[in-house]
Amino acid sequence: MSKTETTDAGNTAAAENAENEADLGAAGSQLSTAPREEPAAGLPAMGVIGWARWFWRQLTSMRIALLLLLLLSLGAIPGSLIPQASKDQGKVDDFKAKHDVVAPVYDKLGLFHVFSSVWFSAIYILLFISLIGCIVPRTWQFVGQLRGRPPGAPKRLTRLPAYTTWRTDSEPEAVREAALAMLRKRRFRAHVTGDAVASEKGFLRETGNLLFHIALIVLLVSFATGQLWKSEGGKLIVQGDGFSNTLTQYDDFTPGTLFDTDSLAPFSFTLDKFVGTYEHSGPNRGTPRRYEAQVTYSEGADGKEKKDVIKVNEPLEVDGSKVYLISHGYAPVVSVKDGRGKEVYRDAVPMLPLDSNATSTGAIKVMDGYRDAKGKKEQLGFNALFVPTYAGKGKGNMFSTYPGLDFPVMALSGLHGDLGVNAGFPQSVYQLNSKHMTPFKNSSGQKLAKLLLPGETMKLPNGAGSIQFVGVKQWASFQISHQPGNGFALAGALTAIAGLAGSLFIQRRRVWVRAVRGEDGVTVVEMAGLGRSESAKLPEELADLAATLHSMAPSAPDSAATAETAEGAEK
Repeated sequence: MSKTETTDAGNTAAAENAENEADLGAAGSQLSTAPREEPAAGLPAMGVIGWARWFWRQLTSMRIALLLLLLLSLGAIPGSLIPQASKDQGKVDDFKAKHDVVAPVYDKLGLFHVFSSVWFSAIYILLFISLIGCIVPRTWQFVGQLRGRPPGAPKRLTRLPAYTTWRTDSEPEAVREAALAMLRKRRFRAHVTGDAVASEKGFLRETGNLLFHIALIVLLVSFATGQLWKSEGGKLIVQGDGFSNTLTQYDDFTPGTLFDTDSLAPFSFTLDKFVGTYEHSGPNRGTPRRYEAQVTYSEGADGKEKKDVIKVNEPLEVDGSKVYLISHGYAPVVSVKDGRGKEVYRDAVPMLPLDSNATSTGAIKVMDGYRDAKGKKEQLGFNALFVPTYAGKGKGNMFSTYPGLDFPVMALSGLHGDLGVNAGFPQSVYQLNSKHMTPFKNSSGQKLAKLLLPGETMKLPNGAGSIQFVGVKQWASFQISHQPGNGFALAGALTAIAGLAGSLFIQRRRVWVRAVRGEDGVTVVEMAGLGRSESAKLPEELADLAATLHSMAPSAPDSAATAETAEGAEK
């Protein structure tokens, strides 16, 4: 072969390869709505419009959306590990007191209020914009594909990944009609174009992909709505007492940025009884077996009273708000009499549990009405330590051995003077401010302290009165939460899962069936398939379709032995 002939042959082969690649590119076009990558054109044109266009293209790219989603996830980690001011300011203050080096750094970075910080909000808003910028053009492109028809068959079907062919005595028109009916029965979008049938299936893949991204937007909007219009508060209720959903009834209350207190749902409930039972023996001694609050509630000002039971993770739902059972404890009932024998205080005092066996501490504050033996007005305070099950004298310290109310004992120590409640500063209900108070002392000059059983009384020295341990009630702590976006967030999460499953497990593919009459008068049938990505299921599906069509247009007798099947195109 001469040099010229070699050059011509090389040019011809190159031209054929280029034609084949263009052919495959046309066949596989629009199998995805992902934006096409354009050749790099260097730096964007100078000027505000050029830079704005470049920035918008970067922001609305899928890789930037994924990066922002990753940053949002990483940014939420400090909000879970570091105390948040919106949840518990006391824990934040305690953290600052214990970590005087890192606390100022955390404060400047906004790590004590992560979810309302500027940097977290910026990531949140940019992710929202990026997702919308990704979804809108892809949605319009996908709608255009749905309205269009599958592209015609490539010139060389043998170049496609899945291919088969045979010869038949059936007429080409009859083969194409049979193929069209078969493909439509298999839920392919199919039509006849020229000498072939073009079909397409798997649009649910792209639908799932779009649904997944739309669901992410719904989740972002739902979370934002929940943060802006939410309300959350806590209330400790002693057995027999009630709660009305008004702002003044809460022990603590955290509203959203745009929350209006006038929109609090009108309802009320009463704690009828708290039921707590525990394992008595074995390695699981003290483990709760039954832990529930029995309540009577009503909706609105004149609503009918209804009874219900609130359990852990089983809240009471009333008018869009949820009432969760958070914790439980004991409230000893005490009676205080002054030096003249007049009862000046009688109430159930909630105690704060210190351990899993309900060893509890608290303070009893008698602020008004007390007079000593000489008629002098004073305020009384008692430090209290309560255990529901005391080990017994000489059998252990003042710690409970079991959370149930088996052997209740309360230790008291008394003080008199000024509790400081009128100074204008908030105080803990579980602690005494003893700065301006003097301890009671017994005849030996020691601080007055005593262990009391239910029904027993501790007399104060010098005729100053007495305090009696009357009995024990139980209390329960509730969290009343209103999250307006929870329903949409759940729907968005379920939609995201369904969309992700569809985009992962459904394959977008195209199948072509060509039927033409050969030079010998026998019809040549070719079938080929092309998927968005390589998959072993595509050749299997094509073989199944070919077997069905072959039963309608069987091989010609003289060519049955030479029927050719290829499940993988030449490269």
